[in-house]
Amino acid sequence: MKTHPIRFYHRGAIREVSGVPVTRTVLQHLRDDMRCTGTKEGCAEGDCGACTVVVGELDGNGEFALKAVNACIRFLPTLDGCALFTVEDLRGPDGALHPVQQALVDCHGSQCGFCTPGFAMSMWALYENHPADAGLPTREEIATALSGNLCRCTGYRPIVEAAQQMLDTDRYARVALDRTALVQALRTIQPEPNETFAYAGTDVRGSAFGENRFWAPTSLDAFAQLRSEHPDALVLAGSTDVGLWATKQLRDLGDLLYIGRVAELRAIERDATTLTIGSAATLEDAYAALVVDYPELVELGKRFASLPVRNAGTLGGNVANGSPIGDSMPALIALDAQIVLRRGRDTRTMPLDAFYLGYQKTALEAGEFVAALRVPRPATTLRFRTYKVSKRYDQDISAVCAAFAIEMVDGAIASARVGFGGMAATPKRALLAEAALAGGPWDEAAARRAMQALASDYQPLTDLRASSRYRAAVAANLLWRFWLETRDEAPLALAQVDAFAFDAAHAKEAP
Repeated sequence: MKTHPIRFYHRGAIREVSGVPVTRTVLQHLRDDMRCTGTKEGCAEGDCGACTVVVGELDGNGEFALKAVNACIRFLPTLDGCALFTVEDLRGPDGALHPVQQALVDCHGSQCGFCTPGFAMSMWALYENHPADAGLPTREEIATALSGNLCRCTGYRPIVEAAQQMLDTDRYARVALDRTALVQALRTIQPEPNETFAYAGTDVRGSAFGENRFWAPTSLDAFAQLRSEHPDALVLAGSTDVGLWATKQLRDLGDLLYIGRVAELRAIERDATTLTIGSAATLEDAYAALVVDYPELVELGKRFASLPVRNAGTLGGNVANGSPIGDSMPALIALDAQIVLRRGRDTRTMPLDAFYLGYQKTALEAGEFVAALRVPRPATTLRFRTYKVSKRYDQDISAVCAAFAIEMVDGAIASARVGFGGMAATPKRALLAEAALAGGPWDEAAARRAMQALASDYQPLTDLRASSRYRAAVAANLLWRFWLETRDEAPLALAQVDAFAFDAAHAKEAP
């Protein structure tokens, strides 16, 4: 274990920081400590994107990656060994605007300007990650890149036009980051193999003073040992949820055990039967792997929060959190995923739907942690869909998230698995609906029986997102949509199903 200041690359040099709380956010450090005030604070919860920065890091294979993330909920110690880029880095040494900035000027992409630095950094990440020979980015690529940035006065059209125009070499000379020099700089602050970075920082909550510790092991065995030795330490991944405990609830989080440097837990592997996703794999990487096997997850993957959140958050963290509105769990439950738990050198595996015991209560025992998710590879007989219903298309919490999977054998439903989020205190299977489906043909009668059974499977709550009555109606209608899309005769394409959604005549057909 090696204790040293937090070390990261910023503004052309390696910076060292000590004496700050372990929950000091990157945004707080930038604005209050370094007076880099181009990065703005809006929501302080990872929603608005005003604080967007770009983090560069070397993965376990020495490959360099740049990712847009939210500075307002990222804790400073997690930057150790990384590079940090802010809007101050875009302007050239001669004072010339970067093509990203110049395109925003030329397209009138800024009005009040408060959100503009965040947009510029999301655009810069797209600029740097877009291959030079790939032509201009598509509107879909731009929409994904900007999914975490909100603008309340300019409107998105000129910003999207700037994102399209910034890579037009007929307008602007290409300005690329010197990645070779940056990688060389980062290698000087990388941990040694099997080394654990330890940091201690004074934390202040009200009138109480104390010193909390931060550990970032690089090996799975070291992580497991620390977890066993410190069962009360909080396991930290992308802090896309935990960050709010510090910024909004002002909680003292105690000691933090960071999972983000453990290469084995970031690994994603597949064999003939199983896709195994390590618990520290980011949501963006995890969904990229899942959609290879299950292209039906493309939309849900894009609508899971925003790109900066998916770049930081992990699939294992979303699952371990146990939130009843976590969007990944219904699909994984419907696919009969297994969760791998580890304590010390011992591991155990259980069905994911058995992992949730009550509201934000799981089967995790003291000193245990989520090591991986195992998802069966798809069978040719499987029919699978997922649906998310929320007030906003991008970056919104689901009112209802549904997943349906049926396996057809000789014209009959051999098995059915139905998972819902937002309908109960935990992500939960609809066992009565599954029973109503299994054994018979996949026809309208089976769909209607299952829709009626859903009323007994769930007694959803009413909150700001939706009423209980609305959730119950939506859940039944989503099952009806699943049948329309996957029935044997004349299954409907997406555009046709959307037409049904707005057709009052067909809506009345639902029981």
